[in-house]
Amino acid sequence: MLFRTLSAAVYGIDANLIDVEVDAGGMLSEKDNFMTVGLPDAAVRESRERIRAALKNCGYDIPSTKIVVNLAPADLKKEGSGFDLPMAMGILGAYNSLIKRELPEFVFVGELGLDGGVRGIRGALPIAIAARERKIPNLIVPESNAREAAVVSGIKVYPVRSLIQVVQLINNGNGVSPIQVDTAELLDKAQQFTVDFKDVRGQQSAKRALEVASAGGHNILMIGPPGSGKTMLAKRMPTILPPLTFEEALETTKIHSVAGVLEPGAGLVGVRPFRAPHHTISDAGLIGGGMIPRPGEVSLAHNGLLFLDELPEFPRNVLEVMRQPLEDGNVSIARAAMSLTFPARFMLAAAMNPCPCGYFNDRSRECPCTPEMIQRYVSKISGPLMDRIDIHIDVPAVNYKELRSNSSPEDSAAIRERVLQAREVQLNRFAAAAERIFCNAQMGPRQIRTYCELSSDCERLLERAMQQQGLSARAHDRILKVARTIADLDGTPEIQSKHIAEAIQYRTLDRTYWA
Repeated sequence: MLFRTLSAAVYGIDANLIDVEVDAGGMLSEKDNFMTVGLPDAAVRESRERIRAALKNCGYDIPSTKIVVNLAPADLKKEGSGFDLPMAMGILGAYNSLIKRELPEFVFVGELGLDGGVRGIRGALPIAIAARERKIPNLIVPESNAREAAVVSGIKVYPVRSLIQVVQLINNGNGVSPIQVDTAELLDKAQQFTVDFKDVRGQQSAKRALEVASAGGHNILMIGPPGSGKTMLAKRMPTILPPLTFEEALETTKIHSVAGVLEPGAGLVGVRPFRAPHHTISDAGLIGGGMIPRPGEVSLAHNGLLFLDELPEFPRNVLEVMRQPLEDGNVSIARAAMSLTFPARFMLAAAMNPCPCGYFNDRSRECPCTPEMIQRYVSKISGPLMDRIDIHIDVPAVNYKELRSNSSPEDSAAIRERVLQAREVQLNRFAAAAERIFCNAQMGPRQIRTYCELSSDCERLLERAMQQQGLSARAHDRILKVARTIADLDGTPEIQSKHIAEAIQYRTLDRTYWA
């Protein structure tokens, strides 16, 4: 007898619905009594052993006849263990263990344990979105994935723990109720931070640079000796970034769900991601890859912050592959079987020592590094990559008086309020002109000419800086973008000389180290 169920497979960050066709009752074959066709990977082929044991241990007596499972469309590669549950339901339906003769209104996903338990899978959120788009009203998922899938409105999500529960739901319509999730409450609860800028003593110029970077979505590089607080500052940047919108949270959660890094039971990624990969990471780990490509760190940092500590220690080939996502906001990965594009619009925050020993220009310690050693160290970072970093800021060591000061540093909430006001100015500006960008860092050449007009004084100041420091055309655009953000923080519609001067100050490290 032939029985059909529905499941789904994830490709990139989107899902395609898969027809699971089960034909049972054929003549026994000496070679194989359970065949799975339709481009299954090893995990899907191995599911026959899990399914047999799960059905047996749940008390279902399956006759020893030939079973053929077809996963359609057959030209798409199927991977993962999420097909266990729909295949088991198809087998039960083919042997008349289900009251219904077909299940077109249900999508099933889940891995089966040998005892019939249903375990979590990757990509529940994009699967729920795909089911809603196909107007399938019901989705049955493992309990650990239910809150994640339930953030999609317009579809009933049933959390299940065992195969027996699923059969009871299909046959009797009871035993499991659809889960309800308040997405607004999820986002509100997520906006809790354990760190704050008030923990950072001193470093006023660095804090100001981080505020400017956050207000305009600019990439930033911090240069300073060990122990000066670069990592401490970077970890607090998410506390001053604007909160995620629901659309941003949904897109971010899809990426984390597909990558398998979403916390169990978490419905949404409610705060902007902060990713800090180690400098031993490979280019595939940073950008993404695999036989069926999965997101890398740049995509996991989408709508958030990617922090690269000890930047020169990263292999040069790893750093160079970041140039495309920094410019385009996405990553394209081509394989023989398919080509996928992952979103990767993130803020880059990087930190490095000024020299191999870390104490170049430090007043308290002598630096033994020669000019050749320093040049060799900093030249590990290419000029094109440096040009894509809007702000370079020096982070000197904090002196004793600042560490022991009784003054109370400004907290993240006060800084965040200014950042939000500046972002609101930018959103209104670009929305009025029907521009599909959301912050100053995303401006292209046309927007820069439109929104970064300069007075004659500003023109002379910028021209002198370009000539003296030998800045590139890309650095010229970066200065104008940063100046526009500083003006927005000041609440002035025109870019003034002081805004240009501060923006140029954030490029002076070009002359100090890379000239």
